[in-house]
Amino acid sequence: MRGSIRPLLGVAGFLAVCEIVGRSGSAPQGYLPPPSVVLVELARLLGERTFLLDVIATVLSWLIALAIAAAIAVPAGLLLGSVPFLRNAVGAVVEFLRPIPSVALIPLVVVIAGGGPGTKIFLAVYAAVWPLLFNTIYALGEIDDQLLDSARAFNISRPELLLRVTLPGVAPFVLTGLRLSASTALIVLISTEMLVPASGGIGHFIYLAGSGAGRMDQVLAGTLVAGLLGYAINAGMAGMQRRWVTWAPAGGTT
Repeated sequence: MRGSIRPLLGVAGFLAVCEIVGRSGSAPQGYLPPPSVVLVELARLLGERTFLLDVIATVLSWLIALAIAAAIAVPAGLLLGSVPFLRNAVGAVVEFLRPIPSVALIPLVVVIAGGGPGTKIFLAVYAAVWPLLFNTIYALGEIDDQLLDSARAFNISRPELLLRVTLPGVAPFVLTGLRLSASTALIVLISTEMLVPASGGIGHFIYLAGSGAGRMDQVLAGTLVAGLLGYAINAGMAGMQRRWVTWAPAGGTT
């Protein structure tokens, strides 16, 4: 009980400070509305179909991007982690591509794919692949050699070795990489939606609310929804990791 109350007290304290600052007049209320105003506006927006469609568009794009990133990164990580020659051969290319910010590719992707949802999904996949890929490669190097030697001593076939030793050994690291990739994909998605308004989503809503009349209450309401989505995604995946990966310390979380 105390473990759940403390975070709530922290959130309540933060909101109270923001409320005091927002109503103190130190900043124009139009630029820094207090949380009470933002929450009322958020409640109103949750009853609007267009806003809910923007939220759904972001969530669906995130699901698609994360599924594609996992389908690419996990097999590629298993392959590169198992074949040192191949890992060394493509290592320079991977290290060149990995540091490139996804937003720097927006002009190129817009020219190739247009400004629709495909742009933000592609960029989210590009950003989400790397944490999962490197966690998978690293995981293969962390498997206990004694487990592998024992499996070979019992003449376990390669498919059985993969199912009984390799996959359980890499699962905690893969799920941790998936959590990192999930957060990264959401950040890139919303950022791209703000920079490419035609792609729709929460970022598109925030962009429209901040332009023109400059409704900061709506901007902060949209930002709050984005933050809640990120928190729910991370908490949900951490819970699944603890539930599914019971053989690793703390479910393999980091």
